[in-house]
Amino acid sequence: MTGMTHAMLKGSNVPLGATSIRAVLRWTPGAGVPDVDASALLLGTDGRVRADEDFVFYNQPRHPSGFVRLLPKKRTAEGLTDTVQADVGSLDASVDQVVLAASSDGGTFSGVPDLRIVLYDAAVPDGEPLAVFDVRAETGEETAVICGELYRRGDGWKFRAVGQGYPTGLIGLATAFGISVDDSEPSPGTSAPEPAAPAPAPAPAPAQTQAPHTPAHTPAQAQTQVQTPSRPGPPSVDQTPRRPDPHAEPSYGYPQPASPAAQPAYGYPQPAAAAGPAPDPDFRLPPMGPQFIS
Repeated sequence: MTGMTHAMLKGSNVPLGATSIRAVLRWTPGAGVPDVDASALLLGTDGRVRADEDFVFYNQPRHPSGFVRLLPKKRTAEGLTDTVQADVGSLDASVDQVVLAASSDGGTFSGVPDLRIVLYDAAVPDGEPLAVFDVRAETGEETAVICGELYRRGDGWKFRAVGQGYPTGLIGLATAFGISVDDSEPSPGTSAPEPAAPAPAPAPAPAQTQAPHTPAHTPAQAQTQVQTPSRPGPPSVDQTPRRPDPHAEPSYGYPQPASPAAQPAYGYPQPAAAAGPAPDPDFRLPPMGPQFIS
């Protein structure tokens, strides 16, 4: 069939004499024209994928078998191209058809001019196309479209021009054929899960276990701390100002604020006791002496 090109109409089909097909999506780029991505789905006899790996697209550009894969995008004299190559003669017998699809990024297919799919025999370099199908938007709202499908017929393969659009994009097209889509983003109407309640604080330990760490020390304990020698070294690097604690224990060698209950600080004068009441200005000593004896 090499050297003979079939111009396809929607719904028509043509037998393919090749066992390796290069399906080229071609369109004319320009300002405001959406980008186009090719994809392929390998379907069983039930018309659905056998596993998620049967979906070949830009995030999974190669089927695990290696027989269906995406080729790099190219810019040609006719426009931009994105290509799927399918070695249909080597596919597992459980694969009954290969759907050739396209999705648009940045707009609908009504804004993609001159979109067509061109099929070549991949084994014949620079050969004439086997089939050409001009893909046209039906409603103007399509963001994904099935351009055509390769399917088994007897011992060979055929191509059918489809042109069926999906306004739900590549995700809608993929789920229609059994692909499970993991959408981790919450929907706008779905409230976020409430955070788990914090674990209750542990109950305080008995008093006897807390006593060694209690900040209030007896005078004997304070004296023991003062007399304990410290390792010589540089002063602490923590210079952050802190509000003084009125309940803190006295620090040896530094004057402390006067307090009625405070213990005397060694080596520093203590505050004088409060003076007694002022003398009575009208106080007089009683008369005394012999001159007052009757």
